[in-house]
Amino acid sequence: MSGLHIGIIGGSGLAGALEVHQGQEQRVDTPFGPPSSSVVCCRWQGVPVAMIQRHGPGHIHHPSRVPYRANIYALKKLGVTHIVASGATGTLQEQIKPGDLVIVDQTIDKTYQRPNTFFDHAAVHVEMAEPFCPVMRRWLIAAGGRLTGVTIHTSGTYVCMEGPAFSTRAESLMHRAWGGDLVGMTACPEAKLAREAEMAYALVAMPTDYDCWRLHDPNRPQQELIDEIVGNLKTATQRSMKLIQAALTDVSLLNEPSDAHTALRRAIWTDKAAIDAVQIRRLDVLWGRYFT
Repeated sequence: MSGLHIGIIGGSGLAGALEVHQGQEQRVDTPFGPPSSSVVCCRWQGVPVAMIQRHGPGHIHHPSRVPYRANIYALKKLGVTHIVASGATGTLQEQIKPGDLVIVDQTIDKTYQRPNTFFDHAAVHVEMAEPFCPVMRRWLIAAGGRLTGVTIHTSGTYVCMEGPAFSTRAESLMHRAWGGDLVGMTACPEAKLAREAEMAYALVAMPTDYDCWRLHDPNRPQQELIDEIVGNLKTATQRSMKLIQAALTDVSLLNEPSDAHTALRRAIWTDKAAIDAVQIRRLDVLWGRYFT
């Protein structure tokens, strides 16, 4: 598509892997405060790429305190059209092994502390039946087909819990009973905000361990379990980077229109004449074109 601009949201490891390419740090002001990190902008195979660290340098923001609105707004302000996010998760299914990758297609939102809309002064209801862009998912799946040595699951339901504590065993078993495949803490409201900002959004989940539904060997040292999880995270991060690199070498599939890019067309239910002009101007980057 004309004006294609890819945003990448991930941890410091993912961003660091791309920083080998010449990039420029940009600090972006937003109506929602500062983003969690500066945005590193570079080009990949001629495609503009903007990278942000979800938890900030040094992982200073726990999941409930990530400035999701500022992060998404900053990418929108810089002209990003498509976002690829990554995030560590627990796996709720035996066949999804730690170190695999999952291109998520559904989510169950259990969060309750986080602002989950940009539009506090209007009734804006975006469609979320498909919370992750199908066009981007096909793009990532196609790229995964060109890789070897990486197990990629082409669908999965992500249960997003508030955290920062992990699940109880009863919760973990409930998530499985709901049909969840993964449990994590960051997909929401990130996916919802990307939709409100009319940016296509896809998530590559990186399972690091079987959540506590699966009993550990009681005789196994705790530090050994932690070291294994950290090792799985490093493996999954490397594989996620390979997938994103492969996808960025061919973005032709992204020429297909995404419904996300017109998500606000029928989502603003408030009479536009009744919306405060200050709020219209404040969020002009997001919805300004619908008020001209």
